[in-house]
Amino acid sequence: MYPESISAAQEAERAGSWQRALDHYEAALRVLPREGTAREAARVLRWIGTVHRERGDLELAEEVYAASLAIADLNELTADRAAVWNCLAITAQYRGHGEEAERLYMRARDLAERAEDLRLMAMVDQNLGTLASIRGDATFALASYRSALRRYRVLQDDLSAAGALTNIGKVHVSLSEVEPAESSFEAAAEAAARVGNSLVTSYVEMNRAELYLRRQRFEDAREACDRALAGFSRTGSKAGLGGVYRLYGALYREVGRAHLAEVNFSQALSLASTTGDRLLQAETLTEWALLHTETGQTREALVVLNRAHRLFLELRASRHVLQVEGLMLKMQPRLLQTICAYGDEVTEASDPEIGGHARRVGAFATLLGDATGVSAEDRIVLRTGALLHDVGKAVIPNSVLTKHGSLSSAEWELVKSHTVVGHELVADLEFPWDITPVVRSHHEHWDGSGYPDGLRGDDIPVVARLVCVADVFDALTSTRSYRPAMSASEALAVMQTMSGTILDPDLCSTFVQLARDGEVARAATQLSGLAA
Repeated sequence: MYPESISAAQEAERAGSWQRALDHYEAALRVLPREGTAREAARVLRWIGTVHRERGDLELAEEVYAASLAIADLNELTADRAAVWNCLAITAQYRGHGEEAERLYMRARDLAERAEDLRLMAMVDQNLGTLASIRGDATFALASYRSALRRYRVLQDDLSAAGALTNIGKVHVSLSEVEPAESSFEAAAEAAARVGNSLVTSYVEMNRAELYLRRQRFEDAREACDRALAGFSRTGSKAGLGGVYRLYGALYREVGRAHLAEVNFSQALSLASTTGDRLLQAETLTEWALLHTETGQTREALVVLNRAHRLFLELRASRHVLQVEGLMLKMQPRLLQTICAYGDEVTEASDPEIGGHARRVGAFATLLGDATGVSAEDRIVLRTGALLHDVGKAVIPNSVLTKHGSLSSAEWELVKSHTVVGHELVADLEFPWDITPVVRSHHEHWDGSGYPDGLRGDDIPVVARLVCVADVFDALTSTRSYRPAMSASEALAVMQTMSGTILDPDLCSTFVQLARDGEVARAATQLSGLAA
């Protein structure tokens, strides 16, 4: 019964049927006291731990790994100890603990060398290469992958060698080294063909397509995508098909065929949803946002980027955490640029006199927030919310916004409505963080005389109070249809008269000091970097 259960479990694993695999492993574990050895018990527990890890239950995985390690330690099973340390390192990597993962990998490799276990040494080298690649250390990644490749070749394991060669090619792609990348992918395809594994061959073709796309070799990219698509269709790999459709979408976007790009991105998202691959969803949405930007659909680009960002935030707690951190760093400037563009489009387009206002308020509010110690999350809310704080003015007639002289009571009520309208607009944009307090409440006053809700004092969200201070300063120092711009010193004097009535007195005092120290002027000069 024991061998049959293990075989059935491993077959279920290959098919991605985690619960079925777990059931078979647990059945094998139950008969081990009668039929198995200590080594087999350690291995079955390790395999069970890996199933839990792949299902996302890292705490339970670590508990089972600990039990496996205890048996291996008690019975001096060096190779099995190494294998468990490798598994614990992978779990640490999934959690985003890169330094701990590296330390555990090195411990596993040391034990594997003592046990003279070539396969395990190769596996650890592969994992070290992956960790280094995610960190951007291409030199160490290549050295690790090549070490793994040498050992797989000694073992005559073509399938594992194909994986190592594919990883080597991907590093060369990241370095824009075309010939070494192509050579690695060709060798990977040959190794996969020798064992008749069309799934690995298809992944090689998908990586080739990525390389050709980067090099703007669009016809080569299309042909590689076609070969990958055919292979994934034969094997029924939905995950692979989703990845290929994402590449097709990017390819058609690059050659100006927007409709075909939309169709393929939609197909990629559908397959990613079916397989539960949130990383593929996030990557596809990020690519799709570029299409929206290029076709002038700024609002759609912002909605899509917000969805991608939310997925990336969720993935930070998953197996992809380090990879996601890198992707988030790359997409942050794009997201911020799109927010700026949308803010310009819907607010400053309706009132040319306030050109650059949203960006200046964002810079000044962020400066003040940093000086007063806002949290990292509030800093994001502050920066983003400030850029869109006047988005509701898009529905106000230009004749009202630029009117010379006093507004009628009806016109004033219309202007005041921009906070509530803006709240509704940004709520529809699906931001991964809540910026509505900034948009709705930035005209609330410390003494309760503001709008739309008449909040007072600490009842006003701190992010809204920060934006209020920045907004007042920029309004006073900018030319308006009804008055000329004030100098900075004149504006600061006026703001001090507002302290404790319109403005939060502590925040007002801090801002005045920042301005006198030259920090506000320096923030204004750095605005070109804000939108970069």
